[in-house]
Amino acid sequence: MANAALRSGVIGTGFMGRVHTRAVRSVGGIVVAYAGRDSRRTQQAADEENVPLVLTADELVEHPDVDLVHICTPNSEHLRLALAAIAAGKHVVCEKPLALDADAAMQLQRAAEDAGVVNAVPFVYRFYPTVRETKARIAESGERIWLAHGHYLQDWFSEQSNYNWRVADEGSRAFADIGVHWCDLFEFTTGHRIEKLLAQTSRLHETRFSAAGEVPVSTEDGVTMLFQTDRGATGSVVISQASPGRKNRLWLSLDGEDHSYAFDQENPNDLWIGSTAGISILPKGLETLNNAAAGPYVTVPSGHPQGYQDCFGLFMRDVHSAIHGKTVQGLPTFRDGVRAAQLTDAVIASSKTGNWVAVPAMSPVEANAR
Repeated sequence: MANAALRSGVIGTGFMGRVHTRAVRSVGGIVVAYAGRDSRRTQQAADEENVPLVLTADELVEHPDVDLVHICTPNSEHLRLALAAIAAGKHVVCEKPLALDADAAMQLQRAAEDAGVVNAVPFVYRFYPTVRETKARIAESGERIWLAHGHYLQDWFSEQSNYNWRVADEGSRAFADIGVHWCDLFEFTTGHRIEKLLAQTSRLHETRFSAAGEVPVSTEDGVTMLFQTDRGATGSVVISQASPGRKNRLWLSLDGEDHSYAFDQENPNDLWIGSTAGISILPKGLETLNNAAAGPYVTVPSGHPQGYQDCFGLFMRDVHSAIHGKTVQGLPTFRDGVRAAQLTDAVIASSKTGNWVAVPAMSPVEANAR
């Protein structure tokens, strides 16, 4: 298996399942099987994507021709399917949230580490070259980041008729789905850890229209959060899935003693850098970025954009490299999935009480693994 093409099975064939499929193929992997809740739709997806086998989820995780299981299902199914795949000796890529709470996420982390299988969670925004450049500049300069702010805004739940399984999911929706991406990006680039937070949730619509009629909503459309970090920084972030016209606006701004940095996921090929002497826009390219840190994540020549699917391909490249025994930097694992679940639990607790809530600290081993 040292250099053999890895064989993937994908559970869940909606948007994310197709993204995973393209990413696997972009790095020379093979998608051998699909599984889904609706056999007719799963067969249709397999036909469209030229995937040879259509199986049940249980059949897929046990299949001898599957090396790597991708879990792209509704959140409530992640724990059972991931545990089954680990027990079968498969490597696992599981969409976030890793589980519905931090305790269950830690159960998955321990199971994967005890089994010695490669495990990963697709926090793929880490794989933009401009993000790697930001991380490298902050680390190499030692500059103190004292303030962070930003938002992650989408609009696909803006209308009352917008409905899918996420609306009825347990716990958090907007923060668990996209807020954790912003927090992961902040902690990854700065090395800070959010140690306490104050959060307020909000809903645009108290009821939504499903196929069965009007139903009450228990999950949030938005979150406003203040936080403090273990290195003395403070920050704020606004999360929304119901901001009309905002498609995927993840914006992260970091203020240091001498420089500020801003990353905009809708314009990811440019890094904004500010100082009192002026501002500069650093474009993605081998000529402009720190080759040691960002170079391996530049896949096309300057002037050619890299986007979301490219990030997924780079993420999958590093997953495959890890399975082949190579050392990779910054691969988001189940430990990072646990971290996201801890933050989500804290947001839920704070929104219920109106109080600041402490977030469990990461151990040095976990921090170094980032």
